[in-house]
Amino acid sequence: MSDQRDPAPYDALLLLSFGGPEGPDDVVPFLENVTRGRGIPKERLKEVGQHYFLFGGVSPINDQNRALLAALRKDFADAGLDLPVYWGNRNWAPYLTDTLREMVADGRRRIAVLATSAYASYSGCRQYRENLADALAVLEAEGLPLPRIDKLRHYFNHPGFLRPMVDGVLKALSELDEPVRAGAHLAFTTHSIPVSAADTSGPAEEHGDGGAYVEEHLDVARLIVDAVRDETGVEHPWQLVYQSRSGAPHIPWLEPDICDHLEELHGAGAPAVVMVPIGFVSDHMEVLYDLDTEATAKAAELGLPVRRSATVGADPRFAAAVRDLVLERAATERGMVVERCALGALGPSHDLCPVGCCPARAERPAAAGADSPYA
Repeated sequence: MSDQRDPAPYDALLLLSFGGPEGPDDVVPFLENVTRGRGIPKERLKEVGQHYFLFGGVSPINDQNRALLAALRKDFADAGLDLPVYWGNRNWAPYLTDTLREMVADGRRRIAVLATSAYASYSGCRQYRENLADALAVLEAEGLPLPRIDKLRHYFNHPGFLRPMVDGVLKALSELDEPVRAGAHLAFTTHSIPVSAADTSGPAEEHGDGGAYVEEHLDVARLIVDAVRDETGVEHPWQLVYQSRSGAPHIPWLEPDICDHLEELHGAGAPAVVMVPIGFVSDHMEVLYDLDTEATAKAAELGLPVRRSATVGADPRFAAAVRDLVLERAATERGMVVERCALGALGPSHDLCPVGCCPARAERPAAAGADSPYA
């Protein structure tokens, strides 16, 4: 790039995340936001909310986003990048629509968006784009000027996202007793989604068995296994597994579940396991409960030594990777030819989601894609 600090045409970055409750009284209203339109009774939501109530009704995700927000602002300032960073959520305060309204009031007209989901899928990409379109529709109805919004590409294979996870695996392995360390299995975990959603994830040409969602996770797992082998001399056996399934039991979701996988490994005589949550940017509730609580308890019941490696969170290398993604996209928008940083077999992801990419369950407008109603 001719200028490593030029964010033009962008005048702001929006950190877009899921959101979570910050107290017991927030839990059911938060879950109502998440499940709106599905007709789930409040009593059922209270049952689902027990995971949150175990932790005082507080999801760690908002504090983790505050930490990432601070890391991004520090990295930008240290690098001389003059670009304000805002934060908005899909399902809890600060709400996306309120944040976009604030950004417009501050004069922001060209916004780059970083979603806290690294992979292609309906829930991890297109649904965020639908939320952006919904928010823009509200601003339009209020007569406010509409900013142009560009979502940054998927970053699952950016070294600034990968290297912190490699270091997390190395640290988790080092915490295992030496007699079981070399034979430890790596269980790479991500959020289970319906098989139908996985099969149609990514651009249409990538649809098929598992789609882009499974392919991207497998590529990340291989990259981490190779890096660990290069540094330790040991190639650990590994598998991609799933967690946090929800929804009707008759609908097929991606398997195997992490707890079932632990039982299988124990039965096969595995000496130890490191759970590697590659599908999650930070240690939010799915990691805190499904891995640190439920899966860890299953391992203890089996007598199977287990450790859990760290997610990327607010690691400075990830903040630097976001800066790289912003400047890369900015230079591209200015018509420059840019070398895109990506490791593994899949290469850098697309900037603009094509028509048919991660199709919606029902027809809804989505911003920041080839089918966007907003230029």
